Amino acid sequence: MVGVAPPKPSSSSPNRGVVLQGISWETYLKMLAEMGEHRACRLAYRQGRLEILMPSDLHESNKKLLERMLEALTEELDQPLKSFGSTTLNREDLRQGAEPDSCYYIQSASQIIGRRIDLERDPPPDLVLEVDISSPSTQRMEIYAQLGVAELWRYVQGEVQILRLEDGKFVVCDPSPTFPMVSTAVLNEFLQAAEMQDETAWIRSWRRWIREQLS
Repeated sequence: MVGVAPPKPSSSSPNRGVVLQGISWETYLKMLAEMGEHRACRLAYRQGRLEILMPSDLHESNKKLLERMLEALTEELDQPLKSFGSTTLNREDLRQGAEPDSCYYIQSASQIIGRRIDLERDPPPDLVLEVDISSPSTQRMEIYAQLGVAELWRYVQGEVQILRLEDGKFVVCDPSPTFPMVSTAVLNEFLQAAEMQDETAWIRSWRRWIREQLS
């Protein structure tokens, strides 16, 4: 970056990410602008600490499965949905920002349809997906809590956790506050089944399960 001396990394995950300390908010914004939207890495910033992540193929595969499950749920339940993928969620007043694996407006979808996200005036996403493979999402969870994200689905150590925001912190809960029919056991059962099926057959079985719960 022109005019910016790169700090030495304080810690890293092999080939997958790096953490930089002492980064100003202005430098973070410049990096976002200069790196552009079409890039493989994702950034998270919290009060001087910048995390740069490079998702692996395993990361992307599990992320896609969870996205398909969540989106099928809203379709089968006829719930509103507005998805923003890995869009940058910044709050300049908090000096915090992150790019989630995926984020969704569900309960507050009507408030965001037809506009770009501005967290100074708009509500935060209702639900965020995070997949931990080679780099923990601890810092990003702290950022989402500060932003006021109500629910988080976190894939970690081969299993999904459902967390809700309570008194400014994420706590493990079961079932999902947004989808009361969905427990962690069900999510993990279907994720394991996806390893042995093609995705077309797998998502059909997921839709059948949802319809059975509604009948």
